[in-house]
Amino acid sequence: MDETIEKPVKLLDPAKFRDPWTTATGEPRASVRLNQLETLWFCTGTLCNLACENCYIESSPSNDSLVYISRAEHADYLDEIEREGLGTHTIAYTGGEPFMNPDMIPMLEDALSRGHEVLMLTNAMKPMMKVSTALLDLQQRFGEQLTVRVSIDHYSQDVHEQERGPKSWAPAVHGLHWLSENGFTIDIAGRLFSNETEDEMRRGYEAFFRREHIDVDAWNKSKVVLFPEMGQQDVPEITTGCWSKLGVSPDAQMCASSRMVIKRKGADHPAVVPCTLLPYEPEFELGRTLKESFQDVPLNHPHCAQFCVLGGASCGG
Repeated sequence: MDETIEKPVKLLDPAKFRDPWTTATGEPRASVRLNQLETLWFCTGTLCNLACENCYIESSPSNDSLVYISRAEHADYLDEIEREGLGTHTIAYTGGEPFMNPDMIPMLEDALSRGHEVLMLTNAMKPMMKVSTALLDLQQRFGEQLTVRVSIDHYSQDVHEQERGPKSWAPAVHGLHWLSENGFTIDIAGRLFSNETEDEMRRGYEAFFRREHIDVDAWNKSKVVLFPEMGQQDVPEITTGCWSKLGVSPDAQMCASSRMVIKRKGADHPAVVPCTLLPYEPEFELGRTLKESFQDVPLNHPHCAQFCVLGGASCGG
């Protein structure tokens, strides 16, 4: 295995991804309609205990451009789901590191107690362990209704730490052991950034899980989710004609079934965006309420092409 992580070198054509509805070549841009709000994500804030090399949301110990969502703001959206009969199945949380949000445990309890399945993303390090007693209480009360997704970017310490920084491996593995030993439902988020095939990556995770006595099936794609990288190479724009050419359905894209709530620093209230990948671009803000967000989303960003349509990935697994 070549453990040198290659960075993209071909820069994005500046003529691309400019007009929401038309590509650089004058063709109609593909868009996606929200069919059913199956998953509602909350970005709990961009502050994180790590500053990863290629964090798509630029989380760090100092980046608070997306501020903490409060328990009351979170409850407003859960109320809207019930009031409008949206039938949302899963409530999911990402960051930053979500466990740095002081309202995280109460928000988890609120979502779980309303009967939602919950997907909790974390690096499983010190912020999670600081609330381990309260988190264990939720696990004991709600069981498999709560899934904790741990970011283990690679099955080896050296490559994982190339992305997440020195001394980030041992605390994450310790947290993973704690979750496993206490019966949590676990899945793993990895990254395809090490010049290995997917099969090579899964064999590596399989050996890691066996060595560490972690009960996760490395070959189950919903239990070990391997995300494609999102660099600045010159990715193609997706036209309406691409759906049939690629054999891909717009209904399979993340924004056909999910939305994410964010709160910008200085804003009076949260806002809704199409997905977890587009938190910063103001043109992707779809309104304040979930009902307002039921709009067609033009795929006017490199992430739409690289991660979702061509990469076939979804943060929901």
